[in-house]
Amino acid sequence: MAENQQSRVARRKQSTSKKTNKGKRTNIFKKILFIILILGFVGLASGAGLFAYYVKDAPKLDKSLLIDPVASQILDMNDEPITILGTENRDYVDYDQIPEKVRDAVLATEDVRFFKHSGIDLRRLGGAVLANVTRGFGSEGASTITQQVIKRSFLSDEKTLKRKAQEAWLAFQLERKYSKEQIFEMYVNKINYANGIHGIETASKYYFDKELSELELQEMALLAGLPQSPYNYDPYAFPEKSDKRKNIVLSLMAQHGKISKAEMEKAQNISITDTLVPEESNNKNAYKYDSFIDQVIREVESLGDYNVFADGLIIHTTLDPDAQEYTEKMLLTNEVIEYPDEDLQAGIVLQDTQTGEIRAIGGNRFKDIKRGTNYATTLSTRSPGSTIKPILDYGPAIEYLNWSTYEQIVDEPYNYTDGPPIRNFDQNYLGQMSIREALYRSRNVPALKAFQAAGLDKAREFASQLGLNFKDDDFYESASIGGVTSISPMQLAGAYATFGNNGMYNKPHTVRKIILRDGETEVKNTIKPQIAMEDSTAYMVTDMLKDVLSEKAGATGKTAIIPGLPAAGKTGTSNYTDEEISKYNLSSGDVPDSWFAGYTTNYSLAVWTGYDQRKNPLRAYPHNDQQIAKELYKNLMQHVSEGIETPDFTMPKSVVKAAVEKGSNPAKKPSTHTPDSNIIYELFVAGTEPKEVSIAFDKLDAPSVKGEYHEEQNEILFSWDHSEKKDKDIKFEVSIKTASGQNQSVSGNNEQQYTLTDVEPGETYSIEVIAISNKQRSTPGTASVTVPKVDEDEEKEEEIEDPEDETTPPTEEDANEGEADKDKETDKDKENEGNGADNNNNGNGNTPPGREEETPEAPENPANGENDGPNEEQDSNTNTNEQQQSDASNNS
Repeated sequence: MAENQQSRVARRKQSTSKKTNKGKRTNIFKKILFIILILGFVGLASGAGLFAYYVKDAPKLDKSLLIDPVASQILDMNDEPITILGTENRDYVDYDQIPEKVRDAVLATEDVRFFKHSGIDLRRLGGAVLANVTRGFGSEGASTITQQVIKRSFLSDEKTLKRKAQEAWLAFQLERKYSKEQIFEMYVNKINYANGIHGIETASKYYFDKELSELELQEMALLAGLPQSPYNYDPYAFPEKSDKRKNIVLSLMAQHGKISKAEMEKAQNISITDTLVPEESNNKNAYKYDSFIDQVIREVESLGDYNVFADGLIIHTTLDPDAQEYTEKMLLTNEVIEYPDEDLQAGIVLQDTQTGEIRAIGGNRFKDIKRGTNYATTLSTRSPGSTIKPILDYGPAIEYLNWSTYEQIVDEPYNYTDGPPIRNFDQNYLGQMSIREALYRSRNVPALKAFQAAGLDKAREFASQLGLNFKDDDFYESASIGGVTSISPMQLAGAYATFGNNGMYNKPHTVRKIILRDGETEVKNTIKPQIAMEDSTAYMVTDMLKDVLSEKAGATGKTAIIPGLPAAGKTGTSNYTDEEISKYNLSSGDVPDSWFAGYTTNYSLAVWTGYDQRKNPLRAYPHNDQQIAKELYKNLMQHVSEGIETPDFTMPKSVVKAAVEKGSNPAKKPSTHTPDSNIIYELFVAGTEPKEVSIAFDKLDAPSVKGEYHEEQNEILFSWDHSEKKDKDIKFEVSIKTASGQNQSVSGNNEQQYTLTDVEPGETYSIEVIAISNKQRSTPGTASVTVPKVDEDEEKEEEIEDPEDETTPPTEEDANEGEADKDKETDKDKENEGNGADNNNNGNGNTPPGREEETPEAPENPANGENDGPNEEQDSNTNTNEQQQSDASNNS
């Protein structure tokens, strides 16, 4: 009982405590709620004030702007007008002429609650606000059709609170003045449908050659989906993206009950390309500077949701009219270049080396086609050939490995890592050479070795800094000689300009700035220079590429030389596989693509030539069509460089020009004995220049040589020595000139003496000894010995025999006479020794007449001359199938 009583008391205490805590929490929640309400009222008040401040400057509703698009004006680099875009005829369609299913497709895609809101869809706005809070402002929009009409008629595309406030205010005003049907009519007649088309009726005829009432379901879906991103969903440029967008629209229509699931699936299975009007049928009636304007349109659309045909923009471009007109003259007439036929195509981009501003674009050789295929800016399926070598091979090796322009590399039979052989364009190998020579001769084997030394990842990284991005699954060792695609002349010109701009990369561009319809808002196309490589790398690659445009044996760019103009450049060709040669009945010298990229300190220029169908070749005979790329480069570069100063490239302090003894490996400084013909000058990253002096041509002192005749043995003993024998590993090369006049080499050259036996009286014998240590050779040390003749009187006396000599012993008087005769002979021997009966000669002595003869000093051993090989100007061939590396191995 006591326990129970205590429990009840405890429970009452706990209950009282809980009520107290609950009361405290309730008070806290009330305070928090009160604070939130106060903050909400303050927010509403301040928000309303800010809204009022923003909308006070909103433009007035103008009916003419609501209905008609406003043309845009294009200006050149000097701010002079070029052309007007947006004056094309337009088919206007009334609301009641728009089929119901077309309206359903548009509403399901853009604004399914259009007929239920008052210009602002609060439900969509709430979702968009949440997305902007969680993912950042501007991450998701909530624009209704009404708001889009306002934005496209009066406002810019800026994602700011001010613009959104004005848009909302004007949307309310528009809903008050016009009916829903009228606003919908404004929208579908104003909206951009890509390719300069605005208005849904015009788009229907343009893409399908049909009235709106004749459209099939999948065609309606395409038109409804295009306006969200006209550039990205352009059915001609991006058919796959466009098809996916069409299918999304169909699913939205089914989701909102506008079509059945069966209708949706049937339409989704029909590709938009099945009924699309062929592109060439639409691209007619070209406008001025068509290829350049084509790129301007693309860039303007990429800068924001701008429509150059309807938004009344003033577009300041980078165009040089003189350069553009000359480019078109080269491509569209035969006045400058003699083309083999009308079908050969070309793409050209000329840009400013320092800024990336594009001065001229030659997109194709179509004379009367508007926005036709632009080979200069959109080419993405052809191999760049050997123009890629500075970018993927030698540039990375210099940048990451500090290679010099002298770096020695061997051109020899070689294989890719996975086995297939790589070949040079001439099927030959030239042995050891510098990377400078390998590049200007466009040798493939050295290029692959440089690529492998730098590494695949580093090569791809280096290229990405120059605006060239390659996918991991599309990048193999064959890339080193051009086995890649997805490169256009515009990208190549931008990459090469980086070498000429001290390693600073500027994205190639045609638009400087845009002035919006209000005449005040300015949108700049800000291009920020990026450090792509060390200035040492840029200069050293440039210096090597200058040799491509030189008279050096084997230089591939000789025909592109412009006298007096300091320039650098590189040739490039691709190749056909053996299967293609057989299939298309081609000659071995035929190629599908020919490139040339070159630059000065003022301009960078890239050219591609080929046929639209790859199977049609550029032939070497009877006319060398493969030279046309070089001719286009040379003529345009010469034209734009006339009358202006073109400074040479300036060597930065990070580079050292140093003398090197040719053939040394690694590089060594020449010695005082190195012949001038064996001294060359190469570039090194500062601090990596050679320190060791070559001894290949250093001369050892001549050996000291002597010879003496031993009468009793009838032999001559030659001996020699060298002052540096103790300090160096010296061997001797010995040759003897015998009595018959024959020279013979003496084996056992580690010895220091040699004996000639059975020598002939009266004959002279000579020796020549050369000291050798490593690659050093001395001048010869020589000595000669003449064997004495036998006196005839003495011989006769010896022949007379005296019988008494054998039996009669000598008397004391005879003995005395003998001693006297012996003394006389001793005196005679001393006299002969002084006169040189046998001579010791260290190479510097004189030979007394009648007794000895010094062998003339042998000439110095000449250096081996470098074999420059044949003078080849044909560039290499690259297989566009980069996975088949062996097919790509003929590039140059």
